Amino acid sequence: MANSVDRAVGIDIGGTGMKAGIVDLANGELVSDRVRIPTPAGAKPKDVLSTVRELLGLLGHDADELQVGICFPTIVKNGRTLSAANVSHKWQDFEAEKFFEEGLGHAIHFVNDADAAGLAELRYGGATDQPGLTVLTTLGTGIGSAFLFDGALVPNTELGHLQWNGDSIEKYAAPTARERDDLSWKDWAARLQEFYDHLEFLFSPDLILVGGGVSKNPEKFMPLISTRAEMRIATHANNAGIIGAASLAL
Repeated sequence: MANSVDRAVGIDIGGTGMKAGIVDLANGELVSDRVRIPTPAGAKPKDVLSTVRELLGLLGHDADELQVGICFPTIVKNGRTLSAANVSHKWQDFEAEKFFEEGLGHAIHFVNDADAAGLAELRYGGATDQPGLTVLTTLGTGIGSAFLFDGALVPNTELGHLQWNGDSIEKYAAPTARERDDLSWKDWAARLQEFYDHLEFLFSPDLILVGGGVSKNPEKFMPLISTRAEMRIATHANNAGIIGAASLAL
């Protein structure tokens, strides 16, 4: 594959949907259409790999010679996936990076999905040149998080799995909980308030960024949440995972 670092492909694998695009690495912007396919039921490795191939096919020949970054909703260490909250348990302690490389026939870059979103904000968005601790929270199928401290990523923070009444707090406060429990935006924001209160008590961030799928509707819940730290929508919203995964080519 060509070792081009002006553009790269980013693939964001989520618990609900899988998205991909070609990214201009100079400014962190998509230079292709964003393509999306629902995550296959059960999210087993072979089915996810098949969908990744479909996404690359949808991007066309423009993607053929570019480096590929993939982000994934689990703890990722040394290319292995060490958790499996919103995907098949087959990903638990699985050599995922090697699996994708063998399945696609070339090397890839591989990272946690919220960490990829954090890199997008660090390199091209709301956390650029931000001093102190920025916490990015991605609100989607679950709750992801990225710690960005003085310009560096602290990986695999997993704040969605803070314990809350005996379970992961994302089961209580993620957007999927709003849909599952048929909550109004106000009632769901009250749950989110508990999450952010807990986050601030433990970590005292200087800035909180909000990304993920629900960040396209900030007016429905952001005014209902109060934090000590400044809180604002992430610059790249729901494209941050694609952009951050692609940026690993740098």
